[in-house]
Amino acid sequence: MRAILLLALIGIGTIGFAQTNINGNVVDQNNDPIPGANIVIVGKTIGTVTDFDGNFNLATSEIPPFKIEVSSIGYTSSTQTITSNSQTITVVLNESQTFLDEVVISASRTPERIFESPVTVERMGLETIKSTTAADFYGGLENLKGVDVNTNSLTFKSVNTRGFASFANTRFMQLVDGMDNSTPALNFPIGNLVGMVETDVLSVELLPGASSALYGANAFNGILFMRSKNPFDYEGISVSIKRGITSQKAAGDNAYTDFGIRAAHKFSDKFAAKVNFGYLKGTDWAANNIAGKDDNNFITTDRTRANDLNYNGVNVYGDDYAGNIKNVALLLEARGLIPAGANALIPSVEVSRTGYNESDLTNYNAESIKADWGLYYRPIEDNSLEISYVGKVGTGNTIYQGTNRYNIKGFFQEQHKLEVRNDNFFVRGYLVGDKSGDSYDMGFTGIQINRAWKDDNTWFGEYTGAYLQATLGGATDEAAHAAARATAETGRFLPGTPEFQAAFDRSVNDPNLLTGSKFQDASKYYHADANYNFSHLIDWAEIQLGGSFREYSLNSSGTIYTDADGPINYSEFGIYSQVQKNLPLAGEKSLKLTGSVRYDKSEFFDGFFSPRVSAGLTLNRNHNIRASAQTGFRNPTTQDLFIGLATGGPNLVGSAPDNLDRYTARPDNISAAGQLLGQPATIAQSGRAAYENSYTRSSVNRFNETGNVADLEIGNPDIIKPEQVASFEIGYRGKIDKLVVDFSTYYNSYSDFISQEVVITPYYGTVGDGSLSVDAIVNGDEQEFSAYTNSDADVNSYGASLGLSMKVLGNYDLEGSYTYTKLDFDREANPDLQLNFNTPEHKFKASFGNQELFKNFGFNVSYRFSDDYFWEATFAQGVVPEFHNVDAQINYSVPSIKSTFKAGGTNILGDEYFTAVGTGFIGSMYYLSWTINN
Repeated sequence: MRAILLLALIGIGTIGFAQTNINGNVVDQNNDPIPGANIVIVGKTIGTVTDFDGNFNLATSEIPPFKIEVSSIGYTSSTQTITSNSQTITVVLNESQTFLDEVVISASRTPERIFESPVTVERMGLETIKSTTAADFYGGLENLKGVDVNTNSLTFKSVNTRGFASFANTRFMQLVDGMDNSTPALNFPIGNLVGMVETDVLSVELLPGASSALYGANAFNGILFMRSKNPFDYEGISVSIKRGITSQKAAGDNAYTDFGIRAAHKFSDKFAAKVNFGYLKGTDWAANNIAGKDDNNFITTDRTRANDLNYNGVNVYGDDYAGNIKNVALLLEARGLIPAGANALIPSVEVSRTGYNESDLTNYNAESIKADWGLYYRPIEDNSLEISYVGKVGTGNTIYQGTNRYNIKGFFQEQHKLEVRNDNFFVRGYLVGDKSGDSYDMGFTGIQINRAWKDDNTWFGEYTGAYLQATLGGATDEAAHAAARATAETGRFLPGTPEFQAAFDRSVNDPNLLTGSKFQDASKYYHADANYNFSHLIDWAEIQLGGSFREYSLNSSGTIYTDADGPINYSEFGIYSQVQKNLPLAGEKSLKLTGSVRYDKSEFFDGFFSPRVSAGLTLNRNHNIRASAQTGFRNPTTQDLFIGLATGGPNLVGSAPDNLDRYTARPDNISAAGQLLGQPATIAQSGRAAYENSYTRSSVNRFNETGNVADLEIGNPDIIKPEQVASFEIGYRGKIDKLVVDFSTYYNSYSDFISQEVVITPYYGTVGDGSLSVDAIVNGDEQEFSAYTNSDADVNSYGASLGLSMKVLGNYDLEGSYTYTKLDFDREANPDLQLNFNTPEHKFKASFGNQELFKNFGFNVSYRFSDDYFWEATFAQGVVPEFHNVDAQINYSVPSIKSTFKAGGTNILGDEYFTAVGTGFIGSMYYLSWTINN
């Protein structure tokens, strides 16, 4: 009996430790290896991937016979039967007929072919990333249909779709492996500055338009999904090094380096880990526009320091502080500093101080250092359950253009995520925190350097006195102003001098905007979300249920938000459900119906429901028609609610219920005329004045021209609340002979549109009183505020995109797309409402290439055209001219050393352009890269 039991135990042990080994090679129809192909046991989560030479080894406890599925993006999958241990196979994958066969996850939170997706989806896979003409994968997004990429700086590009673009793009969400990449301080992504390392990118998916029904409040204009490589599936070491130059007229030719490394290892069938590191260094696109701005921030090229007393240059800082020398003369006369009646010789004109060029206030150092790591554990054999921890850190230097231009220097962001998931569910929680490092506001830096040399009262007093003296001496008005500026400028700190540098250092290290310009922040947010797919339990439809929770902790020490007395905390949550049903029809026809609804609630506002319904009619394998209707919403952002920021222009004040009294503007001087009316010498207003005692800016401008009190209109914008959109889309995807077509058209109708309205508050009097408040406007005793509010104006937008692709001349890829985007809005009826649509009406993109022109050699050329458009923003407003851009690359693979070499250039025609008013012109970039995949 013992012998029998011993033999049984030995047999069980032998079975338990039996190992089946499969060796193989995966190639395409030309017998070229396919690296990175997935090999998975059918019905299991056990698998591996091919190496650079297309080879693989799969070790499993599964006993033959069983089946494996071999797949790779861009190829048709193949299923092979394994009949014995130590079997060696060769698998040939045929190239997919079209991109329509590619699988996406973002559209419905479940895998499906692009062909069957209920909404528009754009995708970049490994092959697309490899062949992109851009310097990196993130720049390659510019070539996707319907996508706008606005270049803030070399390391900060803002992605957007379907209009309403700005660098502070809170309408567009960016997710990395499910984590929101928005910075807590700013509430929007800062490009890929602290994002993904290219060697770890698996795929990129982009959903244009509203997606609130599944993804919540910020998924309003679109979502960018970036997925990384799982170390269970992608092992080994990958290295990429890129060297080149950037070339720009303003900055010259400068070196550019981009390095990335990925190391991943599967220690067993249960445990795997990876680590990534990336480093980028270059010189930013220098901004040197010295054209002047008018009172509404419109750029007017005929305004210069030589001909404009109130000159305010686009990329000149410190000159935006101005005063009326008539009021200065009245004050000097009242104090007995100039003879009685002398003010009659002084004109009522605004004069600005002399500023400093942007190049004097920054070194244009562009840098990004980032690292991430992940630990992955699969505790149950032959089960997809996976527990993972991912950490990400990044720091860098860039330039951000908001209300002012900011040097983001040493900015740091971290993310930490814990996730449990399998094929049917996920639960994750993560933290995102940032620190502003040594970042500073360049506009305020210019102001503070001026004040360190000579305070405003002294400067304007000297200017006014010198003007009076020159006038009494018989000088013309022009000569008197020249003499006045020369006198007031005596001893000015010049760039490069020790005095200038000392004043600069004091300013950028002082977070008090009354005396400094440092941007200080250490904010965080905590996020949790979960999703469960019941498809394995329910046969008649696919049902999903999920939800999310987020808590913000704003901590800028009063430099951005009204949190000088401590962090501001608030929260929001949402729950959603989706039902999807595929109905077979006659022949090859089928109808896919999807319905989803989400409920979201912020602690400051009533809850909102966001439903979405869609239908996809598949006529056959080559033709699909889709239609969808959905509502989206977005809660006011952290800045909409709690910002309290003096900018040198309009003060920014958010309208959370308790924020109006939390913010107090910096003290300002009352004019002599105002003091004669019994007003104090200085005054500081609370944010409440913007919402309860203000005139519209356009009416004040009219009053200043006409002097007619009837032209003044009360502003008093409403307190902010959530914005909503109703979105309708119709689309077609199909293949007509060799031509692949992807077409979509949409219409968006907005209600309670969130925007900023510039208003002017009198320092004394009540708006509409017809007397004292009017005196304040006449005397220049006023303050501009940019108030965050909703508009009851009709705001609509619509557009269409058409994408075409086909094989030509045998094996050449030819692609093209056209996008039309239009804003429907009555500007004349709403002159004070700033929408920031900032989108060209017409865009055209095309590419031509061949990934296998001859053995191991490929190339690609891309072209982009953008129509001219009007850029509207608080920093500056004006026309962005149309531009044409050509990028190109060639690549050569050397399988023996598992390497790919690439040479490329962006904007190779050398025609410099810009995508936003106030930024530097975008020059050319040329690079060589070497990528090793081991």
